[in-house]
Amino acid sequence: MWRTCLRLRHAGRRLLNPPRGALTASVRPEPNPLIPARAYAPPTERKRFYQNVSITQGEGGFEINLDHRKLKTPQAKLFTVPSEALAIAVATEWDSQQDTIKFYTMHLTTLCYTSLDNPTQRNKDQLIRAAVKFLDTDTICYRVEEPATLVELQKNEWDPIIEWAEKRYDVKIGSSTSIMGPSIPARTREVLISHLASYNMWALQGIEFVATQLKSLVLTLGLMDLRLTVEQAVLLSRLEEEYQIQKWGNIEWAHDYELQELRARTAAGTLFVHLCSESTTVKHKLLQP
Repeated sequence: MWRTCLRLRHAGRRLLNPPRGALTASVRPEPNPLIPARAYAPPTERKRFYQNVSITQGEGGFEINLDHRKLKTPQAKLFTVPSEALAIAVATEWDSQQDTIKFYTMHLTTLCYTSLDNPTQRNKDQLIRAAVKFLDTDTICYRVEEPATLVELQKNEWDPIIEWAEKRYDVKIGSSTSIMGPSIPARTREVLISHLASYNMWALQGIEFVATQLKSLVLTLGLMDLRLTVEQAVLLSRLEEEYQIQKWGNIEWAHDYELQELRARTAAGTLFVHLCSESTTVKHKLLQP
């Protein structure tokens, strides 16, 4: 049951036509000042006020246009992304909205807002250390002592991922049944800090976002290295919950909603990291239907 796969789908396979005429007015959702979070908490919903979505290339990168208006961030900065692939993905999010814009479904847009505005004013080193800190409470490093069936399940499903990470990065991670968790060697932190330093600031925002969803840096690294699919990573992060559901039953609609929402957020964050790590321009032949 743990072997099902979920393939990441590219968020858009067509280049939208640019708008005609001058681009004057700005459009941006208001941030929620009551929720201090790493990323913006977007407004819930809004009536759709545009018909066409397009992308254009400017001096600073690729821009998103809603009719003849340029999209802007909550801090009124021009919404500009570094790669054409990411711009297409974000434009697809806006284009796929129906009569009502459901901002809570637009995870790529929100991640771009966070990268552009950097509301917490963190530098690259702080982002890296925030991601590595997840090792201290990594989901798959904490083990139960009973019941025996769950102990065995954790061993069978989590140990191979830890072993992969230890071999892949030549580090020691381990696991523990102690409430304090495993003792992570200093060298392990240093190696992973060095590895994460190879990512740019935008990708690091995405990595931290995914680690927050999964509550695991190890699973996040597995996603980034394509060792795991999104569905596999999500199921592994929810191993105990899924065990309890199988034992006691599912709460109608609630568990399914939580699972689908976690998949959506994890998939968006993973796609964001990969699109931020790719070359600037997408070959147009790849955009053909």
